[in-house]
Amino acid sequence: MKIFLLNFFFFFCIAFIGKAQDSLAVVPVKLPKVVTGIASFYSLNLTGTQTATGERFDNKNMTAASNSFKLNTRVRVTNLRNDKSVIVRINDRMSKRMAKKGRVIDLSRAAARKLQFMKRGLVKVRVEEVDKDTLE
Repeated sequence: MKIFLLNFFFFFCIAFIGKAQDSLAVVPVKLPKVVTGIASFYSLNLTGTQTATGERFDNKNMTAASNSFKLNTRVRVTNLRNDKSVIVRINDRMSKRMAKKGRVIDLSRAAARKLQFMKRGLVKVRVEEVDKDTLE
């Protein structure tokens, strides 16, 4: 009788644990996309040209061109030399020629000024996708 009760208890526990595991929900976590590379900034003569989103480019706005992120994605760009960062919206695409040179993002002059690399022209950056409502 003891063996019967032990076997019954054992099989009951196995069945219960199996059902409990089946009911556990697995929630996929979307990790933000992160890209590291070289950033540059737009030329003054591109002001007023049409971007990939159809809007007119303005160097005073906090926008950027990138081939690594979807259009209208907000990204945090961090200057790896001084750790300063800005949030910009991707509203344009870079030329393939720039991408071949290792550029991952082309920033408006307003964004480049905040990152403090206007004199250098190019800087190594980390670009990470952020939520649409992220401001800082």
